[in-house]
Amino acid sequence: MRTVNMHEAKTQLSRLVEAVERGETVVIARKGKPAAQLVPYEERRRRSWPQVIIELSGPYDPEAFELSRADLKAPEAQELF
Repeated sequence: MRTVNMHEAKTQLSRLVEAVERGETVVIARKGKPAAQLVPYEERRRRSWPQVIIELSGPYDPEAFELSRADLKAPEAQELF
């Protein structure tokens, strides 16, 4: 891992990107403290929202979403108060 200051990063950006493309990690420091990290770009797999929801929620159970007419019937006014 290579650490450079902000001024060097601005003046040598092309060389730093080349180093990152070769697999090196570059840390950019501001006033001696790490502020940013340059790492190789990784292509992410694109997923649709339904696919993401299925992956996060676990197994899909279509019966869990079935509603009957009774479920859809509006409650009586007396039941609300």
